[in-house]
Amino acid sequence: MNYVIIGAGPAGVVAAETLRKLDQTATITLIGNEPEPPYSRMAIPYLLINNIQEQGTYLRKQNDHFQDKSIDVVIGSVTSVDIQAQKLGLSDGSVVEYDKLLVATGSRPISPPVPGIDHQKVTSCWTLADARKIAEGVKPGASVVLIGAGFIGCIILESLVASGADLTVIEMGNRMVPRMLDEKCGTMLEKWCLAKGVNVMTSSQVEAIESAGSNVNVMISGGRQVEAELVISAAGVRPNADFLSDSGVELVNGAILIDEYMQSSVPNIYAAGDVAHGKDFSTGEFSVQAIQPTAVDHARIAASNMVKHGNVRHQGSVLMNVLDTMDLISASYGQWEGVEGGETAQLLDEDNFRYMQLQFEGNRLIGANTLGMTQHIGILRGLIQGGFDLGVWKQKLMDNPLRVMEAYLSVTHG
Repeated sequence: MNYVIIGAGPAGVVAAETLRKLDQTATITLIGNEPEPPYSRMAIPYLLINNIQEQGTYLRKQNDHFQDKSIDVVIGSVTSVDIQAQKLGLSDGSVVEYDKLLVATGSRPISPPVPGIDHQKVTSCWTLADARKIAEGVKPGASVVLIGAGFIGCIILESLVASGADLTVIEMGNRMVPRMLDEKCGTMLEKWCLAKGVNVMTSSQVEAIESAGSNVNVMISGGRQVEAELVISAAGVRPNADFLSDSGVELVNGAILIDEYMQSSVPNIYAAGDVAHGKDFSTGEFSVQAIQPTAVDHARIAASNMVKHGNVRHQGSVLMNVLDTMDLISASYGQWEGVEGGETAQLLDEDNFRYMQLQFEGNRLIGANTLGMTQHIGILRGLIQGGFDLGVWKQKLMDNPLRVMEAYLSVTHG
């Protein structure tokens, strides 16, 4: 059997290793489009603050790891997929044949439609090449503008502050991390950042970026502007599946439509991670879930089903994001925005940056947001994923959300 994986991030690497474990004699090819060994993008912020060297971002530390497992790592960009001939076309003109194919190409940064966004002083923070450019431009006291205060933006924010940058953050939404935190939680996080010396502008847009000698002027809505030595764009990402647009593989909003076995609309082609419309445990619906734990979960299931289709059914991923912003931990779980007809419980201590909200549907806990509270992370996920009928504990949690541990022990141990 000839297995080919497109994408050398965490999903691709885990899938390749799982395939090797399940099939000792197969040919396994892992295709990545960057010159470095497979690495984790989530490690880049630690590289920027010199906590690790570039080698520390590598997913596997041994130089001969993939060779030892007889996994052939190929550097190249896939430009086309011929589903009839089961062949891939690469940008250098070469062709790779497959029996089973996994697409794990992840996401790529969105470039906002801003005049001057292609200026040489503007970069994303997505690749090791980007990290090198940022490291050159971010020195203590350097004026840096960060476009976007979403999940990725806030991870970058942490490393920029640690590097001593004079940082301005511009976010279109009315709060920080609007796709993860509710208005109260996101606003409290903004106040925390302001207190730490970060200039955060929410409900704001970058309108243009213009040269200003060796720097740039960032023109912001409301007639404001900031002169910067470097601009980092973290305005969001989109699935990296354009090369499949004419292949016959069905895409939904740019991502690959998959079933509960991680198979696409085309037999023998599977998908995992940010590029796939995977099942959401909470809603039962299929959507893009761009978080690394989900990507790795997808990869293991996809690999199992590539070896023996129907072997493992994906039950759905519980969406959970945990973010550390200058030592203030925020988290979202499941349906944190709630559902129509549901009920909400809230605990708020603004002076000490502590917040918890719980979302209920009937007697079940379905979602939550927390800020400044880490002791409940595993418990909240367990209650949501378990789908427990809380019985009398529903009202007790409405009265005091901090009793989640008691509630969990009650419903799981009687």
